[in-house]
This record gives sequence, structure tokens and C-alpha cells, in this order.
Amino acid sequence: MNRKKVVNGLLIVLALLLVVGMAYQFTPSLGSLFSSPNKGTPALVVNGKTVTAEELDGVRRSNPVLSSTDTGILGDDFKTFTVAQKVRQVLVAQAASDIKVSRDDVNAEVKKIREANSLTDSKAWTDALQGVGLTDATYRAQLREQLAVNRKVEELRKAVPAATEAEAKLYYDLNPEKFQSEARIIGRQIVVAKEAKAKELLAQVRGGADFAAVAKANSTEFADRGGALGPVENGKPRPVAQVALPAEVGAAAFALTKGGITDVVASGDKFYIVKVEQYLAPATKPFAEAKADAITAVTEQKKNAALEEWVEGLEKDVKIEVKDPNWRTENPVVATVGGQNVRHSDVISQVVGNEQFGQLLQQVPGDQAAQLVNGMLKPQVTQQLISSYAAPQIARSLKLPVTGTRQEMAAAIAAYGSRNVKVTDADVQAFYTQNKAQFQSPATATVDEASFKDRSKALAFRNTWNGQGSFATAASKQGGTVSERGSVTAGDGKLGQELNAAVFSARTLKSAGEGSLSDVVKVGERYSVAYVTDLKPATTQPLSAVRSQIESQVLATKRNEAGQAFLAKQVAALNPTDKLKEVLAAQEKRVAAAAPKAAPKTDSSKPSTGATPETKSDSAAPPAEK
Repeated sequence: MNRKKVVNGLLIVLALLLVVGMAYQFTPSLGSLFSSPNKGTPALVVNGKTVTAEELDGVRRSNPVLSSTDTGILGDDFKTFTVAQKVRQVLVAQAASDIKVSRDDVNAEVKKIREANSLTDSKAWTDALQGVGLTDATYRAQLREQLAVNRKVEELRKAVPAATEAEAKLYYDLNPEKFQSEARIIGRQIVVAKEAKAKELLAQVRGGADFAAVAKANSTEFADRGGALGPVENGKPRPVAQVALPAEVGAAAFALTKGGITDVVASGDKFYIVKVEQYLAPATKPFAEAKADAITAVTEQKKNAALEEWVEGLEKDVKIEVKDPNWRTENPVVATVGGQNVRHSDVISQVVGNEQFGQLLQQVPGDQAAQLVNGMLKPQVTQQLISSYAAPQIARSLKLPVTGTRQEMAAAIAAYGSRNVKVTDADVQAFYTQNKAQFQSPATATVDEASFKDRSKALAFRNTWNGQGSFATAASKQGGTVSERGSVTAGDGKLGQELNAAVFSARTLKSAGEGSLSDVVKVGERYSVAYVTDLKPATTQPLSAVRSQIESQVLATKRNEAGQAFLAKQVAALNPTDKLKEVLAAQEKRVAAAAPKAAPKTDSSKPSTGATPETKSDSAAPPAEK
């Protein structure tokens, strides 16, 4: 049984309890589970608890980001992060030592893991544990600790009082986008099996025939209620959401924001006509409907805040003694705001947890990634942390009773600053004009290409073939080579730039039977003519069809900009200090001094004497103490 199965088994029980917006892990990292506690080289003593170098190495190896390098700036960052996480784990485990976990509890969890991973055989179980450096006894001891931590966290969360109605109302007022109802329509439909029949019925209803009566007489669906999409109540159909209709039909119907009748829309083997009697745009639910959800959201924020405060309290008076100089780290203050210190480890934690950073490590060398991190990502993260650390004080000064972690409070303050932002018709029109391509559907067609060695033969074929008979046969007789390009979308690259332009330029197409012929165009060293069928020109959705979509998008952008500007102004009033540049400069100097020195170059032009001079390798020297 390999290591992966054991890890999967551990994940079933050892879930990471992440607090929103923080890198805090309230459970031991998986890396710590792959080494025996207190056996190995002592590296740290945390409040009397010995942490070994092997345990710290296990933490680092278990994380693909941390294990990507142990040298240079990033190696220094990752060591700082590893130590901070391990210290936090020890503190949390010590704080949960008063929680009792019975042997039966541990046995029950072990049984679940063994059964889930087909490890019920004792030898298979023992081999699997040995494969990751554990015995059954050490595994059970760590599992007992893990269960205690989980129960401690749950105990703290349960002790948090539920949100009050006033707290829920404020959250509702500041986050209207979280309580939006979806767009709905009141309408009717006609569904038939034949397209010709559908077109006939469409002509009738557009000519003034009663839609409900036509639906009752002809529709294969909902005929008994005159095609009403929703159940009829008090003589009127109930509104329905877009999911109540097939995708193609829903898109066509919900584009009629002013009401109206769709064209015939095919979906599967059926043909639909929908009459939109009333379009109901998305809107914020009344507080009475949203109250329960708002209370749940705020209560969760209060629990997050309680856990954040708990962990910070544990770290406040921690005593750490470094036993192994290789694991000595520097953790200076990078910023101060409102009497709060932001440390380098806080910044590094956010960087390590950043998804873009993980992608960056896969794309560029470590030293280049370090330059980008220190030059761009860390400054951004530091400013975000300054804002979040300032948030509680800002909330107090504004007499704003927001709740949650510091990061959640910062978001609430930004929302408060943007609460009065509105979207104007001019905003909507400007966005539509500037982003028209976003609302366009490109032209499509079915294309066959005939390629000729000589331009004269290509021209002769284009001028003589009238669309009768087979395109491929006719082109081949003229010396052409035919390729079926199939379904093509303008600009998708299937045809190449020259042929794409010829196919989708209606002014140059020549009618030929059921399709059209393109101009002769040079493609490489040959000359091509395309036979185009099923050509559907590009279309642009009218502003009326996408207005609500644009309004939501523009409103979100304007609120974000206004909110961040408001928050930045409030933070600036606290006169924060940002020392990140100095900290990073000192780190770069320190890391460079600790790096192994390159061996001196020898002059290869000098003849070898056969003697090997005695040298002392710099790499053998102990790392510089930090």
C-alpha cells in the first residue's frame, strides 16, 4: 500500500479547519504526521515542547510549494513559514490538551480509515504506516491529538452567540449582491415536433391570434393551461426562472426583457415558441426573505473572529528556544498601523497560499520568482494586511458594528464606503460601446476548400462551376485538391487568415447552388477556393437584451473602486508605516551572506602538474546563524 492511500485516509479525518481570510491551520499539517514526535534532532522548544528538525522537514516535504526549493530568498521565506506553522500547530495542540479523547474514539476513527483504504489486514496496515515513518502507536497518539484539536475548535465555535437581527440587517444592507433573486419571466410556450408546424403557428400568433388558445390547441406541453410556463394562479401564470426552459429556449426567452415572442427555437427534437408576458429583472430580496441567510452568514463571521482571537492569544506570549541554528529564522515587523504590528511571516503566509504564486513557481526559475514575489506580490499583500489590521480600529471610529475576522471587517468597511454607488444609463451605454465584442456571436459556416497549383486554374474553376453536382468531383477534374474543413467559426484558426477573410466577407462570395464560392486567395504557394454552405452571419445582442448583465457588472466594478478608495482613506488617517523595502533588503543581504561561496576558477591554459592542491570546501562550513 503506497503513501498516497494513507494520506487519503488521513484526510478523511484530519480535515483542515481554515479560518476565512487567514492561513491559520488549527490542525497538524500532514507533514507532521510523517515523522515520529520527539525522535530526531531537536530544532525548537515551543513552550516546553520539543520540535525536531525531522518534523519540520516533514512539514516542508508535504507541501509542494514549500518543497520546491530550500535555497535563496524563497528558501528563506519557506523556512520562516514552516516554523511559524509548526509553532502554531504546537500551541493549538497544547491549548486542546484539556479535551478528553477516549481510546474508543481513536479506535473508531482508525477503523474508518482502514476500511476506507482497504487496510483491514494487519500486515497491510502496518506496512502502510511504516511507509510513511509511523507505527500504529505513534499514529494513534497523533490522531488523538488531532481529535482533541477538532473538538476544541468546535467547542469555541459553539460558544459564540448567534448574530442579532441588527447585525444581520447591517450585513444585508452592505451586501445586497448576496441576496439577489434570479431573473424570472411570466409567459407561455408552444411546443411541437415539426419545424414547419412551429413556423406556421408562429405566423398565427404574430398575426394576432390568441397565444394561449393556440397553445391549448397545438402544444405538446402544458396545453391544459394554455402553455403557461408556471402554474396558473388567479388567472395568471407564476413566474419561472431560466432553468425551467431548455438552454437554447431560455436564452432566447430571457433576452426579451421588454416582453415579446421568440422565433422558433429548436432544442433536441422539439421546436419551441415562447411568449414573454412580463420580464422580472433580478432584484434584492426583501430583508424578511433574506433574514435567515444573513443571520447564518454573520454568525459564521463571528465564529471566525473568535478563532482568530483565540490563536492570536496563544501566540502572544509564546516562548521559543532555537536548538538547531539551521532552523533559526528572522521574522521582523514589516508594517505598523493603529498600534498593530504586521510581521514578515504574515506576508509570507499569504504569498504561499496564493494560487497565482503556485502557478508562478511552475513557470519560472526560483530566483526569478523571488524577484517577482518581492517586487510585486509582497508589496500588494502588505498593503492588504495593513488594511485588515486597521479594520477593527476604523470600525470603532465609524461606530460601525461589523463583525468577523480583520479581513472580513475590512471588506465590510469597503462595502460601507460604496453603499450609495449607483449605475447610470450613461455608464451602461459606455460599457456596451467599449465592450461590444463581448456581446457578439461570430459568423459560422460549413466549408470545403479546393486548392490549385496555378491561379489560372483556380479562377477557371470558380468562374465555371455553378453549384451543380459534387464540389469535390468538379474541383478534382480541374486539378484541384479538396479538403473538407467542416464547421468553421470566424477567426477560430481552422482556415488560416487569408481564407478566413474570403469566406466571411459576404461582399466577395459568389452564389453557387445551395452555397457560395469565395474569391481565389493565395494560401502558401497554392491558390484556394472555398465552397461555403450554412453561412450564418455574426450577430450582436442589442443593449436591451444585455442591460441587466451590464448593470450588474458595472455596479460591481464601481462599488469595488469606491469601497477600496474609502478604505484606503480611512487607513491613511491612521498614519501606517510600511517597512517592507527595508526588511526585504536586509533579507537579501543576509541570504547572500549565508549562501555557499563558488569555488575559485582555475586557469585551464596552465599545464597540469598532476598534483591536487588541498582545498577546503565552503559548502562544508556550517550555515550562517541568523
